[in-house]
Amino acid sequence: MELSLNRLRMLRELSRRGTLTAAAAALHYTPSAVSQQLAALEREVCVPLLEHVGRRVRLTEIGRVLAQHAEEILAAEERARIALEQARDTLTAELTVGVLATLAGTLVPPTLATLTERHPGVHVRTREVVPEETQAAVRDGDLDLAFVLDYPTAPGSGALDGALESTLVGVEQLYLVAPHATLSTPAASGPSAEQPPATAAAPRPADRERAAVGTPVDLKDLAGSSWVASGTDTEFGRALCAVCRTAGFTPRIAHQIDEQATAMAMVATGLGITLVAELALPLRPANVDVFPFRDPIRRRITVIRRTSTRERPSELAFVRAALDTAASLRLLEGPDGR
Repeated sequence: MELSLNRLRMLRELSRRGTLTAAAAALHYTPSAVSQQLAALEREVCVPLLEHVGRRVRLTEIGRVLAQHAEEILAAEERARIALEQARDTLTAELTVGVLATLAGTLVPPTLATLTERHPGVHVRTREVVPEETQAAVRDGDLDLAFVLDYPTAPGSGALDGALESTLVGVEQLYLVAPHATLSTPAASGPSAEQPPATAAAPRPADRERAAVGTPVDLKDLAGSSWVASGTDTEFGRALCAVCRTAGFTPRIAHQIDEQATAMAMVATGLGITLVAELALPLRPANVDVFPFRDPIRRRITVIRRTSTRERPSELAFVRAALDTAASLRLLEGPDGR
């Protein structure tokens, strides 16, 4: 009897997720294709692995036993791939990395360029991910690594699945973006603007073209403003609400927008103000002003991966490239660990 690793992987996903539809979605197959492959696996082992309960299917007792062994077999296969990478003189591998929209055009491209320069044999595919689903995708092997944002002010942000580990890559400052000349605080809206006073939470030297800013603002002074921002169903939205509550108010989100570039475009038309991470500031349109906060608001950029692959050379190479890129952007400088 010869067992197909691909079919065992499908059985494992069905065991984990409970339905053919969910297993198929995780594996990027149709439910029909998964059903056909599991039927072929049943023929290989000559025993029923699935049983119908109404309109659904579930694993039989023997199916559950084989699914448990599938976990062990697939873990051994992963260890074997890591050992082969370690044994090669030249590093060659394929990685699938989850990326976030605000990092896809800023931190990710130079990271990939650095990795390619150092290890031309490592090929990376990127996939934009939903932050709330990223950990599960890495844990279940759908992604090898992923960038994750941790908002210290957001409830539950930064909590990590026990099968995963994270590496701090950088720390971003968040800025207020407002329609041009609408706040009483003097603002700079172009690269020629003067540097803020030394007491201001000014951008680091490498960032001045990226974030020409006005003088610092107090978050509490924005209590009556309309916001263009994510809702509380996202970590970014929860982080905004948390810092605003600390300042004594609940933000009035007039326009619920997740994408920061879109939010800034709406701000430019006068529809409200928004909170933007510094790496996204190059996407800002004309007719907006950028302000730091007197009490800086920050978020952490991390890379997560499975603990079972922590010694995989290609993953270590990717993490090192991300760290070095973040260092070149000065995302880890300062007395607070930046």
